[in-house]
Amino acid sequence: MITIKDIMRARQKMQDVITLTPLDHSRTFSNMANNEVYFKMENFQKTGSFKVRGSYNKIHSLKKEELEKGVIAASAGNHAQGVAYASSMLGIPCTIIMPTGAPLSKIEATKGYGANVKLQGDLFDDALAHALSLKKETGAAFIHPFDDEEVIAGQGTIGLEILEQLPETEAIVCPVGGGGLIAGLAAAVKELHPSIQIFGVEAKACPSMGKSLLEKKTITVESEPTMADGIAVKKPGDLTFELVQKYVDGMFEVDEKEIAQTMLLLLERSKMLVEGSGAVSLASVLSDRFPVKNKKTVAIISGGNVDISFISRIIERGMVEAGRFMHFETIIKDKPGNLEKITQIIAEQKGNILDISLSHIGDKIYPNYAQLSLSIETRNREHIQEILHALHRKGYSTYVD
Repeated sequence: MITIKDIMRARQKMQDVITLTPLDHSRTFSNMANNEVYFKMENFQKTGSFKVRGSYNKIHSLKKEELEKGVIAASAGNHAQGVAYASSMLGIPCTIIMPTGAPLSKIEATKGYGANVKLQGDLFDDALAHALSLKKETGAAFIHPFDDEEVIAGQGTIGLEILEQLPETEAIVCPVGGGGLIAGLAAAVKELHPSIQIFGVEAKACPSMGKSLLEKKTITVESEPTMADGIAVKKPGDLTFELVQKYVDGMFEVDEKEIAQTMLLLLERSKMLVEGSGAVSLASVLSDRFPVKNKKTVAIISGGNVDISFISRIIERGMVEAGRFMHFETIIKDKPGNLEKITQIIAEQKGNILDISLSHIGDKIYPNYAQLSLSIETRNREHIQEILHALHRKGYSTYVD
């Protein structure tokens, strides 16, 4: 099991390589959460996530004869970029196996750090199997994304930084996938300040660590689609599980609605583009389920690598979940002035029409009638109900998506 000395050694190794990321107090989110909320902004780390810490520490620890054969890793995102960057810093050949469906932006970013990128299979598991096969053929060192002592120690350096930046920290909330980040962070913090509470947060779509803790052994869970794909790990590591059992005070789950709302809030209020897995810690702190109140609470913003093509969908989903957007349909008589009547009702209720379309063909559309579809920007869920009630009072039946 790793020790605080291992983490301190890792800190020394990466002193001139890794960015000391900001610890920023947020008055806005402090008021919303009834806590003093601070962000540890690893989205500002080199490569856009914390992953480079563990990757660099692991690669730096390899023996000379291992380095000569290069390193290999499997990843669809942040781990790939972390390993590629760390390899380039140390001048080591690097091969990354990525699934064919990996976002082009992440493939190009990984190549940009000097890695030889190979696409294999549709899923991460396919890429991993191919990476392990190549490891046997080439003798390259395999860099595990989380279940490795040197990787865990590297991630633990975040804990040392938090203690230096905010010595009076009372609670830390951390995203959890395979467990490398929270295992290292918790080991560092608890060994130095055992009174600080450490909480882990998973996507409800893939709560492998939480389920494993309940079973008192590592288990594999089925994963559903999630915006927090960076922490959608079906089975936690054995090493990380042991450390989480020892040091972590509690685990939470957040659903897709909470993740989407938090991503949008961070974009609007803090002007930060944060990936789904990076937003789960704040999502948990903002929820009614979070047990800590009126404490200095650090939320780890673990990464900000969002695919550009996905940003518009994040905004749309976040607006829907927050009651800031609605889409509905209604049937109207196809007569001059009827469309104007509906738009007038919406205008009176201060709704902002974003899109409008009229169709005369469909299963529910009879002759001399038309189906009207509208997308409207709203203030909140109460505002949506006000608009719908106003339409119903005027005799319009609505079908809300």
